[in-house]
Amino acid sequence: MIYITGDTHSDFRRFSRRVFPEQADMTKEDYVIIAGDFGGIWYSLEDSIHQRMERYNLDELDDRSFTTLFIPGNHENYDRLMSDEFPVEEWNGGMVKKIRPSILMLMRGEMYNIDGAKIFAFGGASSHDVSDGILDSSDPDWRKKAKDLERRGKYYFRVKGLSWWPEELPTEEEMQHGLDVLDKNNWKTDFVITHCAPSSTQALLGFHGNDCLTRYLDEVHARLDYRKWFFGHYHDNRNVNAQDILLYEQIIRIR
Repeated sequence: MIYITGDTHSDFRRFSRRVFPEQADMTKEDYVIIAGDFGGIWYSLEDSIHQRMERYNLDELDDRSFTTLFIPGNHENYDRLMSDEFPVEEWNGGMVKKIRPSILMLMRGEMYNIDGAKIFAFGGASSHDVSDGILDSSDPDWRKKAKDLERRGKYYFRVKGLSWWPEELPTEEEMQHGLDVLDKNNWKTDFVITHCAPSSTQALLGFHGNDCLTRYLDEVHARLDYRKWFFGHYHDNRNVNAQDILLYEQIIRIR
C-alpha cells in the first residue's frame, strides 16, 4: 500500500492511530509519502532542548507500522539534510537519505520502484513567506534588524542558516540529473511527487509567480507520460484536474 499526504512541518499528529486508522493493517513494506515540508529535521544540533524533542518525534514516527518517505520542501534545514549526518543509500532504484531505519528522504530527480509503481520525485520550492526580507545569521546585528522589522509590523522574513536556506531551490546539476533519469525511463512514470507545482498548474490555482523550479517542472509536465502528479506547498486540498492533485492535511491511498 502507498498513501500520500501534504506538508507536515514536523507536526505528525495526523499519523495518530485515531486519525489514520488504516495503519492497523500496514507493515514496514507499506508507505506514507509526505510531499515536502517534512520539517522533522529543523533545529541546529547545538539546540539541545529542541534536539531532544526532535529525536522523540522522529523515533515515534519511526515506530509506526509503516515506512515514512518524504521529499524536501522549502521549510527544511538543508544544512543538516545535505550534510554527512544522514547517510546516502540506494533504495528501490534511486538514492535516499536515511533519517531513521524507516524514515527516508527521496532525493531530487530520482525514480523509485515502490510496491510495483514507478515514482519520480523532485523536492524543493521557493519560500513564499519572505516578502519582508531574508536576514543572515552571520550578521552580528541580525537580531536587532529582526526586532526592527517586527516593530514595523513586518513578520514575513526569514533568517539564512536558521529558518531559510538557499538550497530550497535545486542546482542545475540536480535538474539535469532529473532529465537524465526521465530519459532513461522513456519519459514515463506512474506517479510524480513534487513540493511546488509547475508554473502552468500554479496558474490554475491562482498563483502566477514562477521561478527556475516551477519553469523546470513545467517542461517536465509537458513531456512526461504520467498517471497522477501530487504536490503540497500551497496548504490546500484540491483536485486541480483529473491528474494533478494538491494535498495538505488529507492522507489518500494511491496504490
